Amino acid sequence: MTKLLRKVLAFLLEPFDLYLLALLGALAFVGLLTLYSASDGSWTRWSGQVINFAAALVCMWLVAHVTPNRLASLALPLYLLGVLLLVGVALNGEVVNGARRWLHVGVTRIQPSELVKLATPMMIAWYLQRYQDDLRPLHFAAAAVLVALPLGLVLRQPDLGTAMLIGAAGFYTIFLAGLRYRVITALMVMGVASLPVLWSLMHDYQRKRILTLIDPTEDPLGAGYHTIQAIIAVGSGGVFGKGWTHGTQSHLDFLPERDTDFIFAVFAEEFGMVGAVIMIGLFIAIVLRGLRIASNASGLFPRLMAGSLALSFFTYAFVNIGMVIGVLPVVGVPLPLISYGGTSLVTMGLGFGILMSIHRHRGMMSAT
Repeated sequence: MTKLLRKVLAFLLEPFDLYLLALLGALAFVGLLTLYSASDGSWTRWSGQVINFAAALVCMWLVAHVTPNRLASLALPLYLLGVLLLVGVALNGEVVNGARRWLHVGVTRIQPSELVKLATPMMIAWYLQRYQDDLRPLHFAAAAVLVALPLGLVLRQPDLGTAMLIGAAGFYTIFLAGLRYRVITALMVMGVASLPVLWSLMHDYQRKRILTLIDPTEDPLGAGYHTIQAIIAVGSGGVFGKGWTHGTQSHLDFLPERDTDFIFAVFAEEFGMVGAVIMIGLFIAIVLRGLRIASNASGLFPRLMAGSLALSFFTYAFVNIGMVIGVLPVVGVPLPLISYGGTSLVTMGLGFGILMSIHRHRGMMSAT
């Protein structure tokens, strides 16, 4: 029986980088612990998240078996499918809370922007690998266009948070391919110069979010309410926190969206600065492990993909925590592996499955 159990465990764990898997498991445990408190002990919510984690783990295990060569061959069709689905959303998508982000497919509905989060860096990595021996400014410009197409469609929904993540993933892929710093500097100058135009193109609620970031007390019961309550929750946790399930801001219903976008405030209130540092340390360790996998990868496609996925994971955490503590505008980005959510967790599982595949098949990538 023991020998059989060992064989089963070896079969299940064989495609994984055990160090990365342990870090992900630790963060997932913290997430389930926090979600139980944030949902007021709702076993329905908690068990639903367990199922979400199980689905993400299955996706990660399956993708880890796919070779990087095969993943590269899927880049173009996945990208085209994602763009076509985004066009479908623009033409006939379902409007929820004033945003057109969902598309009905048969008996269910999907959010194509989640697919595009992975398909865009895959497409850029595949495209740049084709010209890796002679990369020119024209190739980087074409890659930027490939990022801009889905980015514009997601902004149109509107979904600023997801658009930010897609843009970041695309930029990381291009940057890691060797984009020159003087080009980055020029782009930054152009970006700053275009701010007045971007401001005029923003929706009213998006402008209000930015103004609220500058002074949330201007509308304390409206647009600034989320930020003010989150800051109070984080600050009231002190050094060691109030204890698990003893957070007052969340359990007295002051803190909104406490099991999704603002779940970090729940954790910080209950576990304090010490707990927050430990959680942030886990995020950093995962990012560093992803970058280590990228540095050990052979071939441009796996190297770009691993680096982009690791840095995108960092962006998720950075944007969410920055939003909660009031240094970034509220854009609706979940805290990875902590916030409640099925679609985002499955997407995360697919992304880490790609990382596991690159680690498992390191040294096996051929030029395609």
